Amino acid sequence: MVALPQTGMAQAVDTTPLTEDIGFIFTTFMFLVSGFLVFFMAAGFAMLEAGLVRGKNVAMQLTKNVALFSLASLFYYVLGYNLMYPGDAWTVSNYLGAFAITGLEPVALEGAEPDLSYASLGSDFFFQLMFCAATASIVSGALAERIRLWPFLVFVVLLTAVIYPIQASWKWGGGFLDAMGFQDFAGSTVVHSVGGWAALTGAIILGPRLGKYKNGRVNPFPGSNLALATLGTFILWLGWFGFNGGSQLYMDTAGNVADISRIFSNTNIAAAAGVVVTLGLTQVLYGKPDLTMILNGALAGLVSITAEPLTPTLVEATFIGGLGGAIVVFAVPLLDRLKIDDVVGAIPVHLLAGIWGTMAVPITNEAATVTTQFYGIIIVGAFVCSTSALGWMALKRTVGLRVDEETEITGLDMAELGMEAYPEFNPG
Repeated sequence: MVALPQTGMAQAVDTTPLTEDIGFIFTTFMFLVSGFLVFFMAAGFAMLEAGLVRGKNVAMQLTKNVALFSLASLFYYVLGYNLMYPGDAWTVSNYLGAFAITGLEPVALEGAEPDLSYASLGSDFFFQLMFCAATASIVSGALAERIRLWPFLVFVVLLTAVIYPIQASWKWGGGFLDAMGFQDFAGSTVVHSVGGWAALTGAIILGPRLGKYKNGRVNPFPGSNLALATLGTFILWLGWFGFNGGSQLYMDTAGNVADISRIFSNTNIAAAAGVVVTLGLTQVLYGKPDLTMILNGALAGLVSITAEPLTPTLVEATFIGGLGGAIVVFAVPLLDRLKIDDVVGAIPVHLLAGIWGTMAVPITNEAATVTTQFYGIIIVGAFVCSTSALGWMALKRTVGLRVDEETEITGLDMAELGMEAYPEFNPG
């Protein structure tokens, strides 16, 4: 009687995987771990934005970040994933993907014949979703402190369900840019510049915050909590290891595992170089280091290396990331001269450093050419700007994009949400 349950338990335990299953198991595991690292970047964006906006708008930024991630999760599976990865079901070959709801494998793969050379569909969907959500987070920070909540969330649906997946299919879904040889390992263009283009278009249409540019002067609006902004930067830095490392796409051989470790090292070095260059430049140009620029220097270094984190040496990764940091220092005042109000510096970090990173790929990757890289940037930029402009303008003319002046002055937290992030500090 004692032996019977032990026998039953032994029969229920899975047997050792077959050799052909091992690669499938490890790659699936890599996608899941990388995916939740990239998921944590949602917290990084939320903390960064909460720290860089004024106290009267913090609760709004937190609300936007929770809501945009949730909307991206829903609409990417309803429409976006199959638009981005149509397989053989292109609606317009190499240009427009499939219109279908995402489905997962059956429980325990019962009756299924998975591609054992890759990973589970569930892990791939989960991993790719995180990139889609990150694109929307980029837009949130740039347009902070003057955009209404619901029109913004409507644009998030358009971005995550249609705009992002269509252009991503052109490269990562095996579309025409991929066929031309355009190289973008983890998304300097496919993810970061897309968020940057959408943010730039929105910032121009929305206009600057009240009082930002007055009497020919740029009036700085200090953030509410630089400790939160710093925490957000470190969280994003951490998440980037999953962002770039997982984009190796395979963990089934010793060579792939070695490449992932190489990607981690290059990713980290590029961020560090962005910090050091920004630290030095702000000291020289302004007489004192600027923490907000230093934080964005780290992110710009990360964005810059994202297009090709595998092939550079550590020296080359240092150069690529360092130049990304320099771009931030010179781009922020340039935007101010153009009266383009970007609250968190998303446009210099994600758009301009994303362009630089994409153009830097031929330095270390022989498969890339300057002409093809430039062509890919222009095509994606034109598509995202035109579609985003249509979306922003439609919202502006129908429901309206911007809060009224009184709301902007008193803060979006109370007017739009009826609550404050720091109520104990309210002098009222």
